[in-house]
Amino acid sequence: MPDRVYPDAPSGPFPAPPATAEDQSGREIEFRAVDEFEGEALDDTVEMYVEFDPTDRAQGIPPTGEGRIRNWLETIAEHSVNVVARHGEDVVGHAVLVPDVDEPAEIEDVGGIEWELAIFVLQDYQQSGIGTKLLKHLLGHAIERGITHVWLTVERWNTPAIALYERVGFEPTGTESFEQEMGILLD
Repeated sequence: MPDRVYPDAPSGPFPAPPATAEDQSGREIEFRAVDEFEGEALDDTVEMYVEFDPTDRAQGIPPTGEGRIRNWLETIAEHSVNVVARHGEDVVGHAVLVPDVDEPAEIEDVGGIEWELAIFVLQDYQQSGIGTKLLKHLLGHAIERGITHVWLTVERWNTPAIALYERVGFEPTGTESFEQEMGILLD
């Protein structure tokens, strides 16, 4: 059972990928689940992170440098839940849930564990609604997979991110010195 505090009421439903939506800038964005990070899916996501402004990194992720980015994605890929946002051929956003367990290979009941969220959107695509849609599609995909408990930490001064998480249904669950922990219970 989860160790963190979660809201009493579940949130949802959320849309699940694949889906296409127009962002606030009129760009057509496609949301896709990525079951395996290999080939084109891996290369395109690595390319997004190579372009990602390192000043927007949080808690050491995403890593910098193509080799470290590729290694990070390959390391989390096997047991994580991933959704990417694409504009044309380019990945412009990535949201991931990583199981909060010591030995991911031993996961038997995805609903009985907690999943940590990370989400990144290229700077040129921020403030256009892509982050909200990407997060909702990730949560919809998580529900399809049987995931019920999702948490995250965000720097307390990152008010745009906190507002995004709250709009989707995350609630504050604890604070550390400079981080806000938030959680959501999925329906």
